[in-house]
Amino acid sequence: MAERSDSTASAGIDDAAAMDAAIVAAATARCRTSPNPWVGCVVVVDSVILGTGATEPPGGAHAERSAMDAAASSNGGSIVGSTVVTTLEPCHHEGRTGPCTEAIVAAGVARVVVALEDPDPQVAGRGIAHLRQAGLDVVVGVRADEVAEQLAPYLHQRRTGRPQVVLKMATTIDGRIAAPDGSSRWITGPEARADVHRMRAESDAVCVGSGTVRADDPRLDVRDWPDAEAMGSIDPRRIVLGAIPDGARVLPAEEHHGDLGALLDRLGGEGVLQLLVEGGAEVAGRFHREGLVDRVVAYVAPALLGGDDGRPLLAGAGVATMAEAWRGRFVDVRRLGDDLRIELVPDA
Repeated sequence: MAERSDSTASAGIDDAAAMDAAIVAAATARCRTSPNPWVGCVVVVDSVILGTGATEPPGGAHAERSAMDAAASSNGGSIVGSTVVTTLEPCHHEGRTGPCTEAIVAAGVARVVVALEDPDPQVAGRGIAHLRQAGLDVVVGVRADEVAEQLAPYLHQRRTGRPQVVLKMATTIDGRIAAPDGSSRWITGPEARADVHRMRAESDAVCVGSGTVRADDPRLDVRDWPDAEAMGSIDPRRIVLGAIPDGARVLPAEEHHGDLGALLDRLGGEGVLQLLVEGGAEVAGRFHREGLVDRVVAYVAPALLGGDDGRPLLAGAGVATMAEAWRGRFVDVRRLGDDLRIELVPDA
């Protein structure tokens, strides 16, 4: 719940609208900031946004500094009395850049509006506390739900030590990922395939099984996402469960043998915020049965194989009774070309 400030009304500032602009700015940095969060910030002076910033690649300026620099440049060099609106709590520790809290105080900012407290142990409320101790009016919780969704991989990794695991599946409407002869290209259309490449660009790593590498010889790159270059994205790390055949197009890639939990622990420790699991059915089944899936994205084609001999979405034994079925909730349903994109998360 948002923390209210008595000065909000008197200042005449629409905090929600300003935070919406910060959220838009944050989206522009989605593919280039990891392992840092993609944060957006705007600086408001006399109810007008004078500066907008987003997190730069690691080692570059944080969103707050970029926004304040832009605002100062357009306001005669000063932002005294302004309001800084940022999607995540400003940092209060010395890293590759100095603390954003110190820069905010030094600039003479009067108010700071924050969507979410940063769960990173180096921050975790200390930035907000420092700003309040310095006499600034701080409001927390504006557009918190929207920013929590935008920053879901970062928040998950900081809270659990593991990357958010997104399981991607492409299926016919009768739940098949391949025909009896093993053919699977293409179940979905070009719009859905481009969206998968976008998800790869937003992921630090992508995981498939060695069977998929042998059968499909995928590249697992982002070549079909039209915005890849403009967004500064690069191909994700490729991880193969099992042995990688010589000459496979997925190379360079990493092999992993053994426990999936150990893989997630290692990746989380290496700063991986999101792992995209693309299958096939054996790999998807393993992640599902071990309770390691945090989000499912299913692309459903208007196609029927028409029997029970095609390859199912998940291989292996399922639950014995409907009462034991995995339950989730839909968070997004949209049409992509002729296909449906359905996104769901486990029940809380």
